[in-house]
Amino acid sequence: MGIKVHETEKQFHLYNSKLSYVIGECRDGEMGQLYFGRRINENQIIYGYQTLAGRPLCCAVTDDENYTKELACLEYPAFGNGDFHGPAYEIIQPNGSRVTNLMYDSYRIYEGKKPIPGLPASYVNTDSEATTLEIVCIDDVAKIEVTLYYTIWENYSIITRHASIKNIGQEEVKLTKAFSCCLDLPDYDYDWMQFEGAWGRERYPHTRSIEKGIISIESMRGHSSANFNPFIIMKRKNTDEFQGEAMGINLVYSGNFMAKAEVDNYGKLRFTMGINPNWFAWPLASAEEFNTPEVIISYTKNGLNDLSQNIHGFMNNNLVRSPYKKRPRPILLNNWEATEMEFDEEKILNIAKKGAEAGVELFVLDDGWFGKRDDDYAGLGDWYVNTNKLPAGITGLAKKVNDLGLDFGLWIEPEMVNPDSDLYRAHPDWVLAAPDRRRTLGRHQMVLDFSKPEVVDNIYHQLYDVISKANISYIKWDMNRSITECFSQNVAPEYQGMVYHKYIFGVYSLYERLIQDFPDILFESCASGGGRFDAGMLYYAPQAWCSDDTDGHERVKIQYGTSYGYPISSIGAHVSKSPNNQTGRSMDADDRANIACFGTFGYELDLNEVSEAEFEQVKKQIVFMKKYRELFQYGTLYRLQSPFEKNIASWMVVSEDKKQAIVVMYKTHKTPNIGMETIKLQGLEENTIYTVNGKEKIYGDFLMERGLGTMGSDEPWYMSDGDFTSRMFILEA
Repeated sequence: MGIKVHETEKQFHLYNSKLSYVIGECRDGEMGQLYFGRRINENQIIYGYQTLAGRPLCCAVTDDENYTKELACLEYPAFGNGDFHGPAYEIIQPNGSRVTNLMYDSYRIYEGKKPIPGLPASYVNTDSEATTLEIVCIDDVAKIEVTLYYTIWENYSIITRHASIKNIGQEEVKLTKAFSCCLDLPDYDYDWMQFEGAWGRERYPHTRSIEKGIISIESMRGHSSANFNPFIIMKRKNTDEFQGEAMGINLVYSGNFMAKAEVDNYGKLRFTMGINPNWFAWPLASAEEFNTPEVIISYTKNGLNDLSQNIHGFMNNNLVRSPYKKRPRPILLNNWEATEMEFDEEKILNIAKKGAEAGVELFVLDDGWFGKRDDDYAGLGDWYVNTNKLPAGITGLAKKVNDLGLDFGLWIEPEMVNPDSDLYRAHPDWVLAAPDRRRTLGRHQMVLDFSKPEVVDNIYHQLYDVISKANISYIKWDMNRSITECFSQNVAPEYQGMVYHKYIFGVYSLYERLIQDFPDILFESCASGGGRFDAGMLYYAPQAWCSDDTDGHERVKIQYGTSYGYPISSIGAHVSKSPNNQTGRSMDADDRANIACFGTFGYELDLNEVSEAEFEQVKKQIVFMKKYRELFQYGTLYRLQSPFEKNIASWMVVSEDKKQAIVVMYKTHKTPNIGMETIKLQGLEENTIYTVNGKEKIYGDFLMERGLGTMGSDEPWYMSDGDFTSRMFILEA
């Protein structure tokens, strides 16, 4: 790992054992993108990255018509100076001009990595893990200084990037676009993979070909959204799970975002990603600075599994901060699908007692414990205990749960308020709402204006009062509606373009304060399920509720898609009742558990209501999960067969020493008179003998070349498993 500087040519080569990223000064003084891909020799000086000679309708920026920005690969470009592509940033100057031109000024290299003020970002455990390059560029006319930050990592095929934009003049300027990165590539022979959906079907992978023109996804919901995830893969046409070149870009941000691929008629591809510029306007007074969120750019030439494994390892080691970093997660029981808001202390303790009998480790009390919260029409914003339901309060209930041998967890939704609440009646100006317009509701609630510090302070003090008085080891932080009428009441017009971003700052600041006050609490983020499942949230909460859809069959698809950009340890996954609340589908308890174990694992039901036989299944599942959860959550994941392409989906995890592996196959429909089906495994030692479910002894190379059968060799075809079933295989060296 290192950064090679060619001083004369002003070229900077960031490299580790797997990738190279080269930038350098263009002919006009702007910084250009020279190379990004597999590792090349760091001593190579790069020339000839743009064809010469003037071209009609291409505008030269110097007297030398051989060079035009339109054909150059640029690092952080502007619009209006000869480059006709979408810009990385835009600034309105005091005279109304938006024309800018950043020229290279200086650089700095150091071991380690700095934090980004107020924002989540990757970090180093020791300075030797990474090396950072800062490139300073200046526009002397606009009086703007932009610093481009690049960090190359020793152990991961990853570059992290962000930018800071500073006003070095005397007059105020207005920033109207500030992407986190621009990546100009010399060809567009790529497919674009996005992860899309809606409530209950989040992060389905969708692939489309990059062609001339623009592909773009975005969120303007005030959060990263279930609709489009802020993670993109660009892969070569022939790349699959097991071979080929690809790059993945994760935005470490939880608010409005945009990701865009633009191909011009010369064949150049420009990728940009960052804060959505719509409804964004950030004034910068003299000496003020704006920092963009970070992007994590991953690279592989060995297929999508390798890309994902790289991301998983990096996030677990250099993004997650919790004491639960690299630790197995507790097996929990949540009461939501068992009771919703209709409960009292006796009912809750009965559910917890049965959970303790089954072997769970943590009981979580969900929505309905506070204010006048008997349904979702009232109570949000009033974070005091409803003593009609819980006479001993949260403090007393937590102690009684602890006395059962369980840890205690609590649900909160701090960003929201019901109109029927004491908080709203006292502070109607604390919600986001446009003047003289109807206020839309979602789940009968409004969004608190977290762009205002006094609002965040109020919620912080309310929550602190509850949490500090009880033995709470886990908090589930929910967020159940998107932002509409984004207007901060009693705030001047010139600051309204800051509200969306300042809102996310407010969310992050509340997380940070609670984490500092209660460092041992395990936080789980949630947003009507997977509506804010992003790298920014993982910095504060090391796991996220993956989806409100707990149907086992649907979860195969949701968790399969999620695994492309996020580690298994981050995926909140529970066994719920059958028939399922969301789909009405019935599945056996073991089949439901076989998908939930590829996540944090827990239960979302009243175990008092299951049959004696199913309760015995649950007890065995918990014993099994305690034995293997570290392998599930931190082993090397291989996606083997996609539920979006095949009737049988499959994936596996392999231990670091390759002595253990667990393979699961999920069948959608039973097919009559089916032929022999096998699934080839990955990641095993070729010459090691593995026992499969304690029976057959098979060499690793045979399992990877020939595969495992989807049925036992001694089973007749008509005995194959039915619809929505699964099979698990334990491999031991």
